[in-house]
Amino acid sequence: MNKYQRLRDVREDRNLSQKDIAKLLNTTQQQICRYETGQQMMGIDRYIILAKYYNVSLDYLAGIVDSPRKLID
Repeated sequence: MNKYQRLRDVREDRNLSQKDIAKLLNTTQQQICRYETGQQMMGIDRYIILAKYYNVSLDYLAGIVDSPRKLID
């Protein structure tokens, strides 16, 4: 699995739309689509926001490790 697929999978696991995440990141649904398909790289600042929001580690969200680790229990 690549890091872009992970972004989509985590979002879908929580029954969120691209519009929901766009609102959280103060961007557009089209931009979220670009991140999830790998057409554009997402900055670390946005990865941090998503990691906190989803309560998962950055390495999991970025597709480096396959086992999710919570930030806060």
